[in-house]
Amino acid sequence: MLSDQDRRIIKELQNGLPLASRPYQIIGFRLKMSEEELINRVSHLIKNGVIRRLGAAVRHQDLGFKANAMVVWDVPDDKICEVGGNMAGFREVTHCYQRPRQANWPYNLFTMVHGHSRGECARIAEKIAQAVGMNKYDLLFSTAELKKISMRYFE
Repeated sequence: MLSDQDRRIIKELQNGLPLASRPYQIIGFRLKMSEEELINRVSHLIKNGVIRRLGAAVRHQDLGFKANAMVVWDVPDDKICEVGGNMAGFREVTHCYQRPRQANWPYNLFTMVHGHSRGECARIAEKIAQAVGMNKYDLLFSTAELKKISMRYFE
């Protein structure tokens, strides 16, 4: 059972963290809690599975990244963990997922990369391909962002 304070904390967190050096201090002030109290309570909620994920959604377009490509890879199944782990380590990779192969779709590993142009995305994919020794891939470029929001609770 969540307390009223827990509900207020979750409601504040779902609005995003303030762009400040001490965002929890700002949120704590709004909730009439100290920064330390807030951090301890959020840690408790995470530890107990109430908050399962606390992440950031970066608006890459605002940072000058105009091209996005989902790079789809055909990786041997027995190498998926090794190769996927290596790909995920590239700073240019923002998402890395394994998916089951489908009929007429040989790809089983998906990485998302962002660049200032389609050419830059292609160069990033080529760099990754050479580094991990995988050459069966394709790039699927985004044409529009249709939705980018998180779940909302206690509205």
